[in-house]
Amino acid sequence: MKRSKTMELGVGLFMLAGILGLLFLGLRVSGLTFNVPGDTFRLEANFANIGSLKPRARVTMSGVTVGRVTAIELDRDWYDARVILELDAELEGKLARDTTAAILTAGLLGEQYIGLTVGGDPEMLVDGDTIRDTQSALVLEELIQQFVSNMVSD
Repeated sequence: MKRSKTMELGVGLFMLAGILGLLFLGLRVSGLTFNVPGDTFRLEANFANIGSLKPRARVTMSGVTVGRVTAIELDRDWYDARVILELDAELEGKLARDTTAAILTAGLLGEQYIGLTVGGDPEMLVDGDTIRDTQSALVLEELIQQFVSNMVSD
């Protein structure tokens, strides 16, 4: 009888650990966190094509996460995608005005995120500014279509 209760307790703890592990993995994959957001500042960037970029996607510099995408909307004046970024407040006034924002992909079919590359302009970006130099996403389907079209024409 005592051994049965110990076995049931062990199985229960194992199941609880498994459920917590799945919950943790689900949160990591979806980009959700329980972290309280610190001080941030907002930048905008317009892209001709955002591919499958989603809100809550990472914003990185040199591979280090420095912010998140908070919103994606259509710019009604230019019919481009306007991406709104929330970056760590410590970067405010430290990013050159000619900073480049590119939509990158983690791995071949991984999530898309924004990578920032700092320029050399002496003027700096501040809260509410727009990053002018952007590189749109490479859409895998378009690349395959171009490859197939070139194969057929040869």
